[in-house]
Amino acid sequence: MKVIGMIGGLGPESTVDYYQRLVRAFRAPGSLAAPEIIIYSVSLEEVLDLVARRQWNQLTYLLAAKIKALHKAGADFAIISANTPHVVFDELQGKSPIPLLSIVTATLERAKELGVGKVGLLGTRFTMEENFFAAPFSAEGISVIVPPPADQEYIHRKLMTEIELGIVTGETRTGLLEVIERMVQQEKIDAVVLGCTELPLVLDREKFGIPFLNTTAIHVERVVDYCRQG
Repeated sequence: MKVIGMIGGLGPESTVDYYQRLVRAFRAPGSLAAPEIIIYSVSLEEVLDLVARRQWNQLTYLLAAKIKALHKAGADFAIISANTPHVVFDELQGKSPIPLLSIVTATLERAKELGVGKVGLLGTRFTMEENFFAAPFSAEGISVIVPPPADQEYIHRKLMTEIELGIVTGETRTGLLEVIERMVQQEKIDAVVLGCTELPLVLDREKFGIPFLNTTAIHVERVVDYCRQG
């Protein structure tokens, strides 16, 4: 079995979700077996500060150092348990001594399997503003639609002041669902990408007759498939 390396802490709540999902995925009924996982938990504040200042080289350097540490600790491959840092995934892959599994690529493959043509993207402000989802999805004929600026600000604020801190409220869940419902009605999206690994902790069930693409769950499934490839 391959040893899994994970850059965590981005944020802590979703890192716990990743860990629990990975353990459940590999554990047979009645068994105490579990995968070998090495987690390097980094500072979310440090990463978001670099992203906010568009310091892509520094962000790449920071994450590459963590991946090299995971490699030295024995990891056979690595993942980043967050969507936003994937803005530098291509550069990071070129510097990594071990394979990296992309959350964006895994989500794109799921969208293709579902046959969707237009997806809404929710995430941090940075994920919604940058092009790292739109470009590969567009290349496969799938349009990526983001909410209008006021809704983007609402989503980002709720992530930074509540959800990343482990605060989940019914009011916020309702507000996020209202954003998605407007996108369904006005933009005619046929799926929504939960492009922050904390969002599935709030939006834990589908509505409006469209798939909610849980990027955490999809990424974990990709990890499991990779580990089982011999």
